[in-house]
Amino acid sequence: MRRASERGPVRISPARHALRSVGRALGAGASHAWRLLRQVLAVVLGRIRPVVDVIGPAGRLVLLCAVAAFIVSAVFGWVEFTYLATTLLAAVLVAVPFIIGRATYAVELQLNPHRVVAGERALGQMTVTNSGERALLPARMELPVGTGLAEFVIPGLAPAAVHDELFAVPTQRRAVIVAGPAVSVRGDQLGLMRRTVRWTEAVELFVHPVTTRIASSAAGLMRDLEGEVTKKITSDDISFHALRAYEPGDPLRNVHWRTSARTGQLMVRQFEETRRTQLTIVHTSETAYYASDEEFELAVSVTASLALQIIRDGTGLSVVTEKLALRTATPVSLLDDTSRIDAVSGLFPSLREFARAATRRLPPPSVVMIIAGSLMDLTEFRAAQTLFGKDATTLAFRINPGAQSRLSTVSGLTVVTIGDLADLPKLLRRVHR
Repeated sequence: MRRASERGPVRISPARHALRSVGRALGAGASHAWRLLRQVLAVVLGRIRPVVDVIGPAGRLVLLCAVAAFIVSAVFGWVEFTYLATTLLAAVLVAVPFIIGRATYAVELQLNPHRVVAGERALGQMTVTNSGERALLPARMELPVGTGLAEFVIPGLAPAAVHDELFAVPTQRRAVIVAGPAVSVRGDQLGLMRRTVRWTEAVELFVHPVTTRIASSAAGLMRDLEGEVTKKITSDDISFHALRAYEPGDPLRNVHWRTSARTGQLMVRQFEETRRTQLTIVHTSETAYYASDEEFELAVSVTASLALQIIRDGTGLSVVTEKLALRTATPVSLLDDTSRIDAVSGLFPSLREFARAATRRLPPPSVVMIIAGSLMDLTEFRAAQTLFGKDATTLAFRINPGAQSRLSTVSGLTVVTIGDLADLPKLLRRVHR
């Protein structure tokens, strides 16, 4: 007897082949029917959505109760539930006329100013104009401002009439506050029906962090023309270092002919490599490193103060956080981005891993400033310091509100403890000395 592997090809009977063909055809038909059904449902939902959206949460609850009352009345024959269902449906029908009508508003939303420092006053103005040819009845408008919602009652307006509404924007904390869009609301007093129309786009108000002025020469914020001299020796640069014997391949322009004539041997110049000053600020927003929100905000203020002075000095700068690389082209763009810094949690396992990922594609820095909260361990600072090499000067800023501001050195790492923002310029002058 031959083994199964030695048998010839298995033949499928015509009946089985027909059954398989029918199964494939049914499967394809069912798939096509399902796609067609989904398309039909999408069209139907698109048509009824404008109708369903005007029914508020209270209206949906009333309709649900009316349906339930009709079912109870039909099952148990209780006439009282029929009256209840009829009353609930009548309430919904009475609310319908309140959402009928079309408004002809022209709405303008302004914030003055668009940028403030935390704690300063900011005002907003909403101007509503009747741009139609007929008078408009009183209406209600809603305006989201940050996490809050402002409500305004717009009186009846004659054609071309204008109505202004002023409102204050809370600016106690650094943030990007979004005001708008302004929407008009039509509906009944019970909230069964609610129809909204959007009239404006959202407007942003930048609440910048509090900053302090720093001297341009402090903490390595160098204003260099030719560059910063390093200890690396090169054969072509500006800062002269020494002379050495000529070696094959050295450029003849570096030959010092006067010394070569005196010694009888070709001598060439050596230089100390120079490079443009490049500063990198590594600001961690990890909540595990901060003891409080006040500490986090003080850290943002320190970062903004340092970065502003570096930009004013015209020095190359990069500022990175876990989720955002700040723009440093102008002071305004930098401050706008500092308003967007938010706390994060668990994005990187350590400060070193965050610093490695954030600075991987940045120019090699000559000065690195690492800013974190009081819960940051010194070993984390030192681990991040090793990423930037021996030629880079590293400053570690520990933010601890209320603590005594001081300067210390731990295993070659300069640690600046900031207890108050006003102490920052004084400490940086000591670092420079």
